[in-house]
Amino acid sequence: MYGTYQLVINSNQNNKVMNAELSKNKLHDIAHMGLRASLGVIFIVHGFGKFGNPGFGGWIASMGIPAEMQIPIALAEFVPGILLLIGVLTRISGAILSIVMLGAIFLVKGASSLTGDSGYEFDLILLAASLLVIVSGPGKVSISHLIKKIPRFLQ
Repeated sequence: MYGTYQLVINSNQNNKVMNAELSKNKLHDIAHMGLRASLGVIFIVHGFGKFGNPGFGGWIASMGIPAEMQIPIALAEFVPGILLLIGVLTRISGAILSIVMLGAIFLVKGASSLTGDSGYEFDLILLAASLLVIVSGPGKVSISHLIKKIPRFLQ
């Protein structure tokens, strides 16, 4: 994501090569890590609270979702949250969390009201942050960046 890329501009008789330098600012790296970490912590807390909570199982059953989905839903939030926090498999984690948020917006909240008690504004922000993590990857402050052997699509 960071570094120098070549931009080739074709003209009638010659090719001009221009180097486009992307941001190498340390503050950018810290902000990226902060977004990833805060998103991870939010999902760790939300996912952990769903483990062994009979109230959550009954609540999802009342919406027509089988109560047996309690553990997979909790794992789908908890495990990607940990991976985002440490910066490993962030794109896959972001994709899983995006699916969870789409389910929260459309199945749980019914996408009926943006604000209010049953509003999906918070879920929409989490979806946007998850999509941003998919696009931007783990960043420089991550285990993936330190290892450097993980293929880009898995970072």
